[in-house]
Amino acid sequence: MLKDVRTRIDLSLNRVTKVYPGVIALQNVDMSIRGGEVVGLIGENGAGKSTLMKVLGGVIVPDGGAIVIDGVQLPALTPAEAAKQGIAFVHQELNPFTNLDVAANVLLGREKTSGPFRLLDRAGMSRDVEPILRRLGTRFGPDDSVAALSLADQQLLEIARALSMAARLVIFDEPTASLTLAETQTLLEVIRQLKAEGVAILFITHRLTEIEAVADRVVVLRDGRNAGALARHEIDRDRMVRMMIGRDAGQFFEKHDHAAREPLLEIKGLTTTAYPDARVDLTVRAGEILGLAGLVGAGRTEVARAVFGVDRRLAGQVMLDGAPLPDTVAGVISAGLCLVPENRKEEGLFLDFSFAENISLPSLARMARAGFVDRRGETGLAEHARHNFSIKAPVLTRAVAELSGGNQQKVVLAKWLAMDPKMMIVDEPTRGIDIGAKAEVYRVMQSLAGNGVGILMISSDMEEVIGVSDRVAVMCRGEVAGILGPNEVTEEAILHLAVG
Repeated sequence: MLKDVRTRIDLSLNRVTKVYPGVIALQNVDMSIRGGEVVGLIGENGAGKSTLMKVLGGVIVPDGGAIVIDGVQLPALTPAEAAKQGIAFVHQELNPFTNLDVAANVLLGREKTSGPFRLLDRAGMSRDVEPILRRLGTRFGPDDSVAALSLADQQLLEIARALSMAARLVIFDEPTASLTLAETQTLLEVIRQLKAEGVAILFITHRLTEIEAVADRVVVLRDGRNAGALARHEIDRDRMVRMMIGRDAGQFFEKHDHAAREPLLEIKGLTTTAYPDARVDLTVRAGEILGLAGLVGAGRTEVARAVFGVDRRLAGQVMLDGAPLPDTVAGVISAGLCLVPENRKEEGLFLDFSFAENISLPSLARMARAGFVDRRGETGLAEHARHNFSIKAPVLTRAVAELSGGNQQKVVLAKWLAMDPKMMIVDEPTRGIDIGAKAEVYRVMQSLAGNGVGILMISSDMEEVIGVSDRVAVMCRGEVAGILGPNEVTEEAILHLAVG
């Protein structure tokens, strides 16, 4: 456990290079980290952060350069060697074993056994995992089923797994993407504790305020190369943004004035299976971005799923452009409403399909000629999406699974925009997307609203909600607690309504 942490690590990467066909992922990258310090690693999607992380984890072998650990130079690591060196990971993409309980997931591969037949010691495993969960302030216990955990709880499970190892270096990859504000603060405190114990922390995130809160140094990557570094006293949001993308932070929230139009989506008395005793009343106007805020578990995603026809509507009425909205997904899409889901990997993409195939999937009826897909039309549609969203995919036939998380999110958005929808519900549209890509998403959303499309934007990013929305509706315990007009939207006002 954490009390068994070994000697402090001293690690450096010297001129590390990795090249894929058509893409230079890393080129002569240098970085160092030592025990007892927190290094923030930032950059746009495709800048090389994930590749660098995989080099440290032994998942990929670099084409050049060296890894130096405690004075010993190595051309590469294997996963086993990385673990032996005390390198642990908290991944952004969650892949728990949902058929197992929490303790089994945390201690996977390091299970405790007892007796002559070496049977699993479940009670002993629970005892070992309990203090780790308590340290993280989780709402679940070691014997709980992982299948019942929310996305936020699964993220905390991933963190608990890393903390269960005698790690000398913990690499956090977007660890707060699914966490509430309180859970994020708990995690940042855990990072400070690990630092005090001599553990090195490599903190990869797009949330720059978190970098400001805990990082001792910042390393910036751009297009696979070192773009610069910042010492503790130099770290601030504007400097980090300029180094990442060469623009000032103030350019990202360019809110446009949208003329008030007629109601487009009208939700009256909607009751969901998650909150059968609550009623939701909400109106989104044509050409408006309505932000939907609230704490995790407030019922925002459940409303989106019920409106889209994924989940059953227990009661109430949903109208789109004056007509009743069907209660099936196919009917809703045909009516002109699209949903960008919160979980892109499980609900928004076919990961084994190509970039072009994912883009054209909702538009197959238009793409078909005599029962066959018009490949030329599909290619044109995908090329248009790649250009409009600046999606970094060297070839259109590349599987979406091979793209970065941010580029995958852009593909989800782009495929629905190809349908020319009247109304869009976007659930956490910029989760896991770098600050430059966020600007592109905001630009597209503002353009859609300017053309009369209604947008219901669910977001846990307070800065995003305030900076992008024309109005903000706030949910609490399955109901809309209040709606804030353009001159009423502040962080304090949103939180006041969110906590009831």
